[in-house]
Amino acid sequence: MHDRLMLRRLPPISPITFSLAVALAALVIVSAGQVAPSPGQLAGGIPRMANLVDRMMPPNLEPDFLLRVFWRMVETFQIALVGTVVGVVLSLPFAWLSARDITPIGPFRHISRMLVSLFRTVPDLVWALLFVSAVGLGAVAGTMTIVIDTIGFCGRFFAEAMEDADKKPQEALFAIGAKRFSVLCGAVLPDAMPSLINTTLFALEKAVRSSVVLGLVGAGGIGQELKVAFDLFQYRNASTIILVIFAIVVVMELATDRLRSKVQ
Repeated sequence: MHDRLMLRRLPPISPITFSLAVALAALVIVSAGQVAPSPGQLAGGIPRMANLVDRMMPPNLEPDFLLRVFWRMVETFQIALVGTVVGVVLSLPFAWLSARDITPIGPFRHISRMLVSLFRTVPDLVWALLFVSAVGLGAVAGTMTIVIDTIGFCGRFFAEAMEDADKKPQEALFAIGAKRFSVLCGAVLPDAMPSLINTTLFALEKAVRSSVVLGLVGAGGIGQELKVAFDLFQYRNASTIILVIFAIVVVMELATDRLRSKVQ
């Protein structure tokens, strides 16, 4: 009796929905067979991984090396910070142009949305390779990459926050003849500010992790030092760098979580 009641509570499934679910399940199974590791691969890979970890221990704690890692980490944070700040500033006009109802360019807002989607869709490493080709190896290419990545990330969420802002203050300003920019500054941004700040903190946290990876393709920062360590089989150096990266990411997450809790 209980089973029948449970079955009655389940929503009816249309033939199309059922067919799509079966097709999705089949796709997952086929994909897992092609790209998922087999038990044999796992069994053979675990000992090799253990051997690599053994070669990485103990971490290199020589003062000269730690000092070099420290300055590389400072450079990484600078890339993330400057890239995020510039990206957030540029995201605001992109978001305003993309936001429905408050955009000053009407139906052409879709052009701005497509640009933001393009910045978000192309992977960071691809942008980094492009900028390394344009300006050469180093932190400048990494900063430019973070700027583009931040516009793609913040531009979308800033636009959504602006669209979700309370409409009554906007309507009141429009009623007295205020221009769209005045409505943006006087009604939209104050109401959306908590969401904008939260998104900015997420972007900074994301930028720190991204800037580590960008060094692998020559865009400066600690990732470049990590790549050199693996290329030269200096595994003890690599383990030190990985531990430093882990510590910085944890500290950043704790700091941004604390700031977000104060904003909320």
